[in-house]
Amino acid sequence: MADPSSYRPKPGQIPDSPGVYKFRDEHRRVIYVGKAKSLRQRLANYFQDLSGLHPRTRTMVTTAASVEWTVVSTEVEALQLEYSWIKEFDPRFNVKYRDDKSYPYLAVTLNEEFPRVQVMRGAKKKGVRYFGPYGHAWAIRETVDLMLRVFPVRTCSAGVFKNAARSGRPCLLGYIGKCSAPCVGRVTPEEHRELADDFCDFMAGRTGAYIRRLEKEMTEAAEEMEYERAARLRDDVGALKRAMEKSAVVLADATDADLIAVAEDELEAAVQIFHVRGGRVRGQRGWVTDKVENVDTSGLVEHALQQLYGEETGDSVPKEVLVPALPEDPDAVSQWLAARRGSQVSLRIPQRGDKKDLMATVQRNAQQALGLHKTKRASDLTTRSRALEEIAEALGLDTAPLRIECFDISHLQGDDVVASMVVFEDGLARKGEYRRFQIKGFEGQDDVRSMHEVISRRFRRYLQEKERTGEWEESPADGPAPTGPVPDGPAATGPVPAGPALTGPVPAGPDAEAAEPREDDGRPKRFAYPPQLLVVDGGQPQVAAAKRALDELGIDDIAVCGLAKRLEEVWLPDDDDPVVLPRSSEGLYLLQRVRDEAHRFAITYQRAKRAKRIRSSPLDAVAGLGDTRKQALIKHFGSVKKLRQATIDEICEVPGIGRRTAESVAVALAAAAPATPAVNTATGEIIEEDDGGSTT
Repeated sequence: MADPSSYRPKPGQIPDSPGVYKFRDEHRRVIYVGKAKSLRQRLANYFQDLSGLHPRTRTMVTTAASVEWTVVSTEVEALQLEYSWIKEFDPRFNVKYRDDKSYPYLAVTLNEEFPRVQVMRGAKKKGVRYFGPYGHAWAIRETVDLMLRVFPVRTCSAGVFKNAARSGRPCLLGYIGKCSAPCVGRVTPEEHRELADDFCDFMAGRTGAYIRRLEKEMTEAAEEMEYERAARLRDDVGALKRAMEKSAVVLADATDADLIAVAEDELEAAVQIFHVRGGRVRGQRGWVTDKVENVDTSGLVEHALQQLYGEETGDSVPKEVLVPALPEDPDAVSQWLAARRGSQVSLRIPQRGDKKDLMATVQRNAQQALGLHKTKRASDLTTRSRALEEIAEALGLDTAPLRIECFDISHLQGDDVVASMVVFEDGLARKGEYRRFQIKGFEGQDDVRSMHEVISRRFRRYLQEKERTGEWEESPADGPAPTGPVPDGPAATGPVPAGPALTGPVPAGPDAEAAEPREDDGRPKRFAYPPQLLVVDGGQPQVAAAKRALDELGIDDIAVCGLAKRLEEVWLPDDDDPVVLPRSSEGLYLLQRVRDEAHRFAITYQRAKRAKRIRSSPLDAVAGLGDTRKQALIKHFGSVKKLRQATIDEICEVPGIGRRTAESVAVALAAAAPATPAVNTATGEIIEEDDGGSTT
């Protein structure tokens, strides 16, 4: 525990101006980011008597080892910089709303030549118009099905669209009038885009004028005795009205607003947002967060606004934002929102009327969400805690293994040998820390040797990182730590889609942070935390290989076990008999989940590598030859075999192929030519090359 007075800035050093500040720990990890109108006054609050600080603030300042700040000119700039740093450094003591990003949106891909209407989840993409979020995907599909009668916009995938264009026949929706069939040229790109724009206008709330126009056209058609056209328009009006009925009118004055409500207790807070457009509730979403910093309702609202609108621009930021409490500096937040929208934004607390009543409804939803979350979390925590305790008892561990890493080897008859590493913390998958490896130390099939190589590479990296950050100190009895080079090609990939948030204590102790250790610039570093339990997919040989790898590196504080698939037996190093957990054991179920996840991750990588290898061609070795010119060569000559027989002058005849490229192609194909014909030993048939350059 650090003494805040040891890093307190000297009097007069801190400027009396707006700015953003960062607290860092002894390893230079950013642990808290804040902003202030006056840096001098705000930072002085952190360096008072510890007994007068809130417990969470006291924990933060005693964990920190330094503080630094950046001066800005306005409070709006401070707000923007604070949001950017929180997003970049992910500080452990800042409020972080856990948004699972699984809310479905109705999206119109205006960035395509023929815009498509579809259901989308996840991060928003540039050039796509979004409506929602909705509670369920089926609600979007019902609405779209009603509206396609009036706005027959394309809904098919790119593959279906291309196949229809190639065959000259539209899909079923084109035949029944729910698609304008731009794939076969029934409408021009301009006409189809106009349909997409009308669809977006209607979804954005501009419904009254459009329905009145259809009703007028229906009346005119009836007067001119075009009864079939009048009937179609009547049905179109009915379909649009039914689509509008899917979202109830809540505000009679056609208001565009977002209503934000907060329910909180000492430890957690739930935020609910209702998106109202044209007086109707068009979407709803919610977040839950742990209150890791000393923050009141105003602070929670400010963090929610940053999370909600930090990446939004234009109409995605409404004209009016209704909140239960104003942020500490409402004028600066309003200016920030206005800058993102491009026009004035009203940020206020509803005082009376329909908006206050609707805010009460949003507040009830927030209370229910917090109650449901606490119920689920209590149940989940109880089950996971029991599973970890059962594992600790069965394996003779001193404490529950709060961080578990599992390794698996995957290959196809000795080819494309790869390995996976998955991480579970507090019984939950930590997908951002998954890693995958290529086995490069040897050729062929040897699961035991592969396991030894992977474990050695993973923990050699851990020791190097520990020495680099100064967290590991050499003692005379221990001797020097292994610092040799890491074998090339650990193939640790970047983060995969985020998994569930860590909800309990983390491996390094009750006060450790869930985020990975940081570089000097505050960014994550891989392989930095050790597990309490290392699990391998296999039996006694694989366990022995893993243990041997740890012993060679001088690591003796990590437990090792293996889970064999045949009888789900748990093997320990140097034990002749396995540990058998009851079939109903929560501990066995957790180990099975960890093992199965490692197997899934490994086999997915192995299949991807095999598919890439199968699709390879001798032309891949030609530097600067892209896919377009490769296809042009194959199309011109018909096959790689015929291309290999062509002269350089003949290759130069292909459009886009110069003489230097032609010479490179000829050299690459000559080098890749088989010395003797391949023969099928069963039939005696000579195996010829196909068009892609592989054998059949």
